[in-house]
Amino acid sequence: MIALTAATAMLSVLPARAEEALRPRTRAAVQGIVGDRTVREGGITLRLPAIAENGNSVPLAISVDSPMTESDHVTAVHVLADANPLAEVATFRFTPACGRAEASTRIRLGETQDLVAIAELSDGSVRLARQEVKVTIGGCGG
Repeated sequence: MIALTAATAMLSVLPARAEEALRPRTRAAVQGIVGDRTVREGGITLRLPAIAENGNSVPLAISVDSPMTESDHVTAVHVLADANPLAEVATFRFTPACGRAEASTRIRLGETQDLVAIAELSDGSVRLARQEVKVTIGGCGG
């Protein structure tokens, strides 16, 4: 009964649309980042190809709407890949000195899946964005 209660509490921090599509392992990773804070969708722009011809090297660019002032800035962006062997792909840390909350990299995706970005802001709020990427050749042993 305790496990059921914990699982139910974990799901309540995510917007309904986001929680229903994520695998339990990814939901647990989100819970570890978010804790008991409420997650709002929006304010994050993910730039990924809709179709990645090779999952070994998928370009990813993230930006978060923020003035990046001392009192109002993004502190971190966490990237999770729902179907990879390890959900946690990357974490980017920011300070007001960065000027913009933007990052880009290449990631490995093992199969078609949702990519989730979670932004933590200096006021304690949390934002979430999700995008599906179709992978035609697996990058994690596929």
